[in-house]
Amino acid sequence: MVNKDQVKGVAKQVKGSVKEAAGKATGNKRTQAEGTAEKVAGKVQKGYGDAKEKIKKSL
Repeated sequence: MVNKDQVKGVAKQVKGSVKEAAGKATGNKRTQAEGTAEKVAGKVQKGYGDAKEKIKKSL
């Protein structure tokens, strides 16, 4: 089963990837950096959701 943190985390990763690519394409380093940060935040949130799911299954 998938929880909301996993879904939101993946969504942030996708949004961050798009933003990062847009920054690279336009040469805008700030947008690129924001996209990278958002992507990392999404990975962290998804990891948190994965951990919650593992704990839930083990109980």
